[in-house]
Amino acid sequence: MSPAVFAHLSEGSMADTTLRANRRAFERQAIYNRILVAGEHGSTELMLCGQHFRHPFLLAPVAHQGLFHADAELASAQAANALEAGLVLSTLSSTRLEEVAAQTQAPRWFQLYFQASKDATLGLLKRAETAGYNAIVVTLDVPVHGVRRGSQRLGFALPAHLIAVNLQGIESGQARAISRDDSTVFQGYMADAPNWDDLAWLLKSTTLPVLIKGVTHPEDAKSLQSLGVAGIIVSTHGGRALDGGMASLDALPAIRQAVGQDFTILLDSGVRSGTDAFKALALGANAVMIGRPYIYALAAAGALGVAHLLRILRDELEITMAQAGCLRISDIGPHTLFSPSHLC
Repeated sequence: MSPAVFAHLSEGSMADTTLRANRRAFERQAIYNRILVAGEHGSTELMLCGQHFRHPFLLAPVAHQGLFHADAELASAQAANALEAGLVLSTLSSTRLEEVAAQTQAPRWFQLYFQASKDATLGLLKRAETAGYNAIVVTLDVPVHGVRRGSQRLGFALPAHLIAVNLQGIESGQARAISRDDSTVFQGYMADAPNWDDLAWLLKSTTLPVLIKGVTHPEDAKSLQSLGVAGIIVSTHGGRALDGGMASLDALPAIRQAVGQDFTILLDSGVRSGTDAFKALALGANAVMIGRPYIYALAAAGALGVAHLLRILRDELEITMAQAGCLRISDIGPHTLFSPSHLC
């Protein structure tokens, strides 16, 4: 891919502080090795929102996959089918949501951005329901998009032929008029950002499970749980939202404590291996989403590349579980990680 596209994919926001923090958080955790545990009945199967998953890896919603491979989201869907991985399709996909759904047998969720009008938002929601998506993932951590320093420096812009096909025919909304004394951010972008009432309206508008992506604060998690969402995704948008924010993995334990053991939590941002996934599960996640790794694989080898990556991740998780003495996902917990406080 071009240097500008590579920078757009690989870098975070501004100084990449959160991008680096996500990786350091995983590196700080250490796993206990356990011995003499028979593993012939081991399994990575689990349930999420009433749906069966073969393993706890889902492909995160990544926009404009046509940037990285000609087959775009259809290649990702083909790989998800082959490795029985959950697929979360972005609102900003290069392929129509109906076309992707028709080609996806694995669990498929649709990621939704609030649009400028409720009618447009509801239209997308109903299209996802009709197409057979099993859940809705609402991303709420980017009310204002940050500056991608590398991609902008290298002159990145979406090619003219790549459009967000799911938004064709949807009005983007009129730019809000602001005075010279107003803030472009507060009186501009944020004036139309979704609020709690908007989310409550959305929950009443669908019978599908709704998960909220972009949560890092325990109080937000508790409020969302009280509102009736089906689950949350602890995420820093891959370091592409708030630069200087805490790592997703560091936020996870307090959020799990806040919502209790029976509430669905996924972790996104920074997962690069099956061992990383194990650490996330140990600290309170039910499953993990992967983003950049599968897009690199998509760019390198299309559907085969993504399938190969998913197989590697699943094998790494199983090996880690075996060495840590965990035969099932439910066996993984805080006790499997080393902490200096465990020393006598």
